[in-house]
Amino acid sequence: MKRIGILAVQGAFFEHKVMLKELGAEVIEIRQKNHLENIELDGIILPGGESTVIGKLLRELDMFNPLKQLIDDGLPVFGTCAGLILLAKESINEDESYLASMDISIKRNAYGRQLDSFQVIHEFKDIGEIPMIFIRAPYIISTGNEVEILAIVDDNIVAAKQNNMLVTSFHPELSKDLNVHKYFLNMI
Repeated sequence: MKRIGILAVQGAFFEHKVMLKELGAEVIEIRQKNHLENIELDGIILPGGESTVIGKLLRELDMFNPLKQLIDDGLPVFGTCAGLILLAKESINEDESYLASMDISIKRNAYGRQLDSFQVIHEFKDIGEIPMIFIRAPYIISTGNEVEILAIVDDNIVAAKQNNMLVTSFHPELSKDLNVHKYFLNMI
């Protein structure tokens, strides 16, 4: 059984927990630095939420450096929406980058405000067509050579993978489709 940590300091972590349990994974809510240091994890999810708040809490809770070290050392990580922003090396409309572990450049809130949220059924490489729910979503503007593009919607990159890192602009945890979570578990 795979043990997956979900960063649970802010954002939509509960929905990820439900999906992972349905797929047979053991789920640990990561709320403190000692959870990162004392619990052996097979992977971690950085959920959607507010990236600025999550980034601030990671620093205040002294979790930033241990989390970055785990990811940079190869711990599989799946970032959705705000999680994608946290992993991105560069944001074109924000001065600060956070973990900066993935070689992608992104645009925050690229699809507009909450009122501009939308859902589509679209192709995801190696999975097929899946529902994609976008809420104040970023998208990827450019990628480094080692980044594999997994989904494009309206000419914008909305899912990608680099080594141990998987990111989506959309929220697979808000649909009933388990395929993206299954994809992540298969990366481990």
